[in-house]
Amino acid sequence: MTTGYKLNRRKALMALGLAGAAPAVSATGPAPVKGAHFRHGVAAGDPLRDRLVLWTRVSGLEAMTAVTWQIATDASFKTGVRSGQFYTDAGRDYTVKVDVAGLKPGTTYHYRFICDGVESPVGQAKTLPEQTERVVMAVASCSLHPNGYFNAYRAIADLDEADVVVHLGDYLYEYGAGLTDYGMGNGRMLGRVPDPPHEIVSLADYRTRHAQYKSDLDLQAAHARAAWICVFDDHEICNDPWTSGAENHQPDREGDFMVRKAVALRAYREWMPIRDPQPGQLSEVIYRSFRFGTLAELFMTETRLLARSKQLDYQTDVPKTATGLDFDAFRVKLNAPERELLGAAQRDWLGTALNASTKDGVRWQVLGNQVVMAKVAGPNLRKVYGDTQVQKLLDSLPGNVRAVVEPLVETFSQDDALPLNLDAWDGYPAERERFYDLIKAAKARAIVLSGDSHQAWANQLHDTTGAEVAVEIGVTAISSPTIWFDKIIPNFDLPKVLTDQNAEVLAASTDRNGFVRLTLTPDRAEAEWVSVSSITSRDYQVTTDGRFRSEAMADRAGPLQVL
Repeated sequence: MTTGYKLNRRKALMALGLAGAAPAVSATGPAPVKGAHFRHGVAAGDPLRDRLVLWTRVSGLEAMTAVTWQIATDASFKTGVRSGQFYTDAGRDYTVKVDVAGLKPGTTYHYRFICDGVESPVGQAKTLPEQTERVVMAVASCSLHPNGYFNAYRAIADLDEADVVVHLGDYLYEYGAGLTDYGMGNGRMLGRVPDPPHEIVSLADYRTRHAQYKSDLDLQAAHARAAWICVFDDHEICNDPWTSGAENHQPDREGDFMVRKAVALRAYREWMPIRDPQPGQLSEVIYRSFRFGTLAELFMTETRLLARSKQLDYQTDVPKTATGLDFDAFRVKLNAPERELLGAAQRDWLGTALNASTKDGVRWQVLGNQVVMAKVAGPNLRKVYGDTQVQKLLDSLPGNVRAVVEPLVETFSQDDALPLNLDAWDGYPAERERFYDLIKAAKARAIVLSGDSHQAWANQLHDTTGAEVAVEIGVTAISSPTIWFDKIIPNFDLPKVLTDQNAEVLAASTDRNGFVRLTLTPDRAEAEWVSVSSITSRDYQVTTDGRFRSEAMADRAGPLQVL
């Protein structure tokens, strides 16, 4: 009898020793600075036609202090347009967040802060336009600080053109600095050791980890380049949460999950340039939209905390019988209509907003979404190699590696293909169809942006009838591990196998870190995979490794083309 297996990138790498530790090195930072200073840079976010959220954090304070903010149309601040004061204190970790109104649409502004006579760095951000013929978005996800340098953030900062940066989550990670903790093989080699060095659980922990990330100069440069539009994914709290728990939360050791979630979201709201919730709204409510004239509207969704049903996994949810594993019974669980990701309230909002967008003549509907939406079956190695070669492969593997590979082989060799990732939309097929119904009802030209997977994707999305619904562009990681399954099996090309075996996957890549550049015009949407050649060296090149296009059709986004 075979056993099921939960496909988990982090645990697979740990089991195989592929994320082991290098010798420890010193992580000593710069000498302390006395008095007020801006160690964590500046940021802007959630742009509207007349508003921008401005953010900073003042270090060196010990009591409530007034911080001056200024916004101008030039970097020298000779033509100031707005200014004011914000009082910050320890209750908000000395962060500053101002929602500045009264601005002009489609205008690039410069902003800064002043505290006790000390000036912050200068950032720039652009308000949303009343009308435009072109929008450029840099799309990012998954930045694991210990695993590598934020070279991809620096590449975003260096872009000649970027209206906004769209961040799909996993802005930070919760893991500690143990010898086998995620990313610490590179982390100790590079001196990028998590602060605090243990897994973060308390409010102080989450604040400290946010502070460490925003101390990175490459991330600061990307924040200062353009306004960011963000959602959290899972690691801003902890790995793979659902409404009432998480894979990486053990109540007997880490306390009440609801308390942990609450403090994680409080720190996120304090440290991110995101507009605060309306009175009476839960902090989890981050779904919202941004309209770029009649060219495009960006809808940011929340799929982690508000309504998500607990993830299924192959290890515990495939029933065992006297003759083996009952995958048919598992499929009944998987397709249960009550399994949720968005929830009724968010679906109602999204359906109304999509209909309003298309009725107002907005050309493109872009959906910022955390996890991959396409139907992606796990790799069927028996189709690739044949039964004889697969058995030879298994027999040749070390015992600990075979213990990982063999259950995967059996799970993904079913005639009725099973999903690669049950944490993605593939784990919630009924909810995905409800989502597609909203897109079809609105006749939206939908472009789905997805993060989380550490892999780049170009996918054509279909409903259960086979009709085209939308296109999907998945972004790889800023610095989180990419290649992983390929390391388990010698001479194995996961992207090619996934493309060959999945009709919706037109292209995929697992060997680079980077981001997506999405350019929208009235007639077409063009996406580019932009990659950095290294995350373990400051010497790197920036390349474009894939280009994709969708033409605007009357009632949907046209078929995705690989250029």
